[in-house]
Amino acid sequence: MNATLSTTAFQAPVAGGLLAGGRWRPDAAGLPVLAVHGITATHRSWDVVAAGLHDRRIIAPDLRGRGRSNALPGPYGLVQHADDLAAVLDAQGVERAFVVGHSMGAFVAVRFAERHPDRVAGLALVDGGLPLPNPEGVPVDDLPAVLLGPALERLSMTFRSRADYVAFWRRHPALGPYWSDAIEAYVEYDVDGVEPALRSSANPDAVAVNTVELDGAGGYTEALLGLPGPVDVFRAPRGLLDEAPLYPEALVAEWAGRMPQLAVHEIADVNHYTIVMSDHGAGSVIPVIRARIEAAETQEGSS
Repeated sequence: MNATLSTTAFQAPVAGGLLAGGRWRPDAAGLPVLAVHGITATHRSWDVVAAGLHDRRIIAPDLRGRGRSNALPGPYGLVQHADDLAAVLDAQGVERAFVVGHSMGAFVAVRFAERHPDRVAGLALVDGGLPLPNPEGVPVDDLPAVLLGPALERLSMTFRSRADYVAFWRRHPALGPYWSDAIEAYVEYDVDGVEPALRSSANPDAVAVNTVELDGAGGYTEALLGLPGPVDVFRAPRGLLDEAPLYPEALVAEWAGRMPQLAVHEIADVNHYTIVMSDHGAGSVIPVIRARIEAAETQEGSS
């Protein structure tokens, strides 16, 4: 896969300003893919997936509070992200898309399907989207640090140079051992500010808001249960630190029992990041997504 595939930047008017993002193959025919990144990520986490879906139009925003959208004001909740996605499709002249969400982006995708069902031709949740029970006894203010660990730690750090920021990521247990041009491009895009006080582009306030929304409260569980099928869920056996999974098998099995419309796919030998940011991970997810898109196109063509 050509992981260094260039993108075309875009901006879309949303509440409070302009939401940024990237596009691949904006003139491609057929059902577009709307790709939604994770809680501290940017649209560049989709480089490898976008390269593998080489004949598809891909639209991937930087969510409010992240990337080149980090100056947008709140609210930063999942509902606001979902409405921002609708505005992005409007700005791109797209009526319907196949929606793929990774990590927290999968939660946004579910809310988008709930609030804008006519815009969704299909849904894939990549190591995310299923409610994550909060650890017992942990105060709400401490949840981001407990749940995100090093991913949150970097948001409070400053770096003297871009090289220092890259070096920080190269030490990350879930990315360093799998380093590639695509991962380096993702890291380079995330750098914000000026030397010697560079930092991640993710707004810590936005991240904190979304972290406490991942437990299924506030009507989220009802939105998830009400999704039409099929809904593909991809699970990484190694999680945020390349060790224990974000989603234990028992938790995924519980949701599969509650939701007959779920199709669960275990992707071997990947962690929470490499499931989309490596050739092996993306190459395992893409065939399922491609088949779902083609089925949706066939169904729409016959209706």
